[in-house]
Amino acid sequence: MFMWTIIIALLLIGLALIILEVIFIPGTTVVGLIGLVFSFAGIVISYKHFGSEAGFYILLGVSATTAVALLYSIRSGMWSKFSLKSSMNSKVNEGLMSALQIGDEGKTISTLKPMGKVEFQSGQFEVKTSGDYVDAGTKVKIVHIQSNQIIVKPLN
Repeated sequence: MFMWTIIIALLLIGLALIILEVIFIPGTTVVGLIGLVFSFAGIVISYKHFGSEAGFYILLGVSATTAVALLYSIRSGMWSKFSLKSSMNSKVNEGLMSALQIGDEGKTISTLKPMGKVEFQSGQFEVKTSGDYVDAGTKVKIVHIQSNQIIVKPLN
């Protein structure tokens, strides 16, 4: 009776890990391999302890159960409750760039290393330096505007 408990536990853990690999964390293969090792260990123990006929039936049962469980879990859509369905479509400084021009001056609100926030007359914007470290409270000037990036340099 104790051996059956060990075999069933190994097989159930292996099946659960394989389903976790396929459904929740695809591509890592570590969890799936560990699941295969548990299942293989359960099958090998059943062959050694109960003989080849019982081991073969356990192998068939495990294979069929794994196939049915994977098909059911994928087709039923029960895993869709766990998936993320929303997406973010907004962008930084989107539509606000028209209020700024090259040469505009502002004051840094946060440290620019190399990105941070600057207060201009038309509002606060996320800006980028050309790689320089600029302390908060420093006056800066816009030197380049490209797509949605504002490039600034400190005023001397």
